[in-house]
Amino acid sequence: MFDGVAKNYDKANDLLSFGSARIWRKKVAKLVNSQPGQTILDLAAGTGSSSIVFLREGVKVVAADFSNGMLEEGRRRHPELEFVFADAAALPFADREFDTVTISFGIRNVEKTEVALAEMLRVLKPGGKLVICEFSRIPNNFLHGLYRFYLRNILPTLSGLVSKTPEAYSYLAESIDAWPSQQELVKIIESAGFESVSYLNQTLGIVAIHTGFKPKVV
Repeated sequence: MFDGVAKNYDKANDLLSFGSARIWRKKVAKLVNSQPGQTILDLAAGTGSSSIVFLREGVKVVAADFSNGMLEEGRRRHPELEFVFADAAALPFADREFDTVTISFGIRNVEKTEVALAEMLRVLKPGGKLVICEFSRIPNNFLHGLYRFYLRNILPTLSGLVSKTPEAYSYLAESIDAWPSQQELVKIIESAGFESVSYLNQTLGIVAIHTGFKPKVV
């Protein structure tokens, strides 16, 4: 599915989120706070638009994705990044290889969340940071109802105008409804072995950014 939308994926996301996607990426970059000497793993990196914001002098960024179509487009756009084909549930990296692991709008699409989180914990260095940006639940029930109406009734029409493969977006409302709330995701991340887990709501809670740390002594 993602192979087919790779070329116009970022443009469609910017339009369908009314520009908020760029704001969310900047917030993730601020929380990651990449420093010289660090190695950052960005999972579900797609074309690299979420990865390029971490790149600075002295920082190594690995952009990983399960879609070869996305990776091909990413290599064309961002030759300065290292792109790697990777299954989040079986990462092709060594133990304790990364200072930070981040995933934006990808963990919701992983078949087994707990397995993927265990892999992220494995490849992190002790004390390393996890940053997850994902669609979440608006705390206000009225606003959440309006948002669900947008997802189910307006988004399909808009996606047909900005994407040649609107069916690729048809799963979005269902997957968001099935995804855990902010507090539930905190418990899932903690159960995987992370500590000091917290979250920040973005855009009224449409998106939440969760952070956690691998224990320094494991």
